[in-house]
Amino acid sequence: MDTTVQILDQRTPEERDREFLPGMNRSWLLPIYDLYSLLAGVRALHDRVAALAAVAPGESVLDVGCGTANLSLAVLRAQPAAITTGLDPDGSALRTAARKASRRRVPLTLVQGFADRLPVGDESVDHVVSALALHHMPEEDRIRFGHEAFRVLRPGGQVTIVDFADSDGHGKRGHGAGGHAAGGHGAGGHGARGHGARGQRGHGLPGQGHAGHDRSAAVGDPHTAPNPDGSLVHLLADAGFTDAREVERVEHRFGPLTFVQATRG
Repeated sequence: MDTTVQILDQRTPEERDREFLPGMNRSWLLPIYDLYSLLAGVRALHDRVAALAAVAPGESVLDVGCGTANLSLAVLRAQPAAITTGLDPDGSALRTAARKASRRRVPLTLVQGFADRLPVGDESVDHVVSALALHHMPEEDRIRFGHEAFRVLRPGGQVTIVDFADSDGHGKRGHGAGGHAAGGHGAGGHGARGHGARGQRGHGLPGQGHAGHDRSAAVGDPHTAPNPDGSLVHLLADAGFTDAREVERVEHRFGPLTFVQATRG
């Protein structure tokens, strides 16, 4: 098996000066990120996303906000023959990811870039996945991510996301081919991308970078946006996806989490 691991810088000149939010909010905390993630039980969330995505041999996967590649590695555990690429603006996190993939002798491409401009071609990817990243993105950025995910997926391709849910249990919604089904979405409803004035990422820990964080802190942070009342489902449907839906909801130590999927028709 080819076990090549590479890092590509796909940022534009303008993006090289763009700020982003590092994992655990502080770059110097990166060395303990994976230990914290392990102790916090985040691996099970990554494994669940990989299981829901159900990647087939030879299919291509883009992990948006990959951080240190925990979700990418979960995808490769579930399907060693997947063609997996992780995207994140944090070069230090990507270097950590590359070392992990090399130690495990798995093939992984890592791309430095931002989620509102996915540096891949139209209809070139079978799966887009993301774990605990989108809540750290301004609404307009998440909207761009939704449209970018739709653009890069092949017809029949699927997006699978886990992120924070609203706390009152009203986040479930369903959409048919662009239509709305039961449920609703609330304030802050759209979103897509992973950075903005402060940047984008998806590392997943509470109070930390882009993924698990303290929900109360996120609400007060102008660079984060919770996902109330099915907003992720709504933004994917508005981007053109069919059958956008919440497929699962779990209670985690970080708070309620929603697993959302949608298919490009």
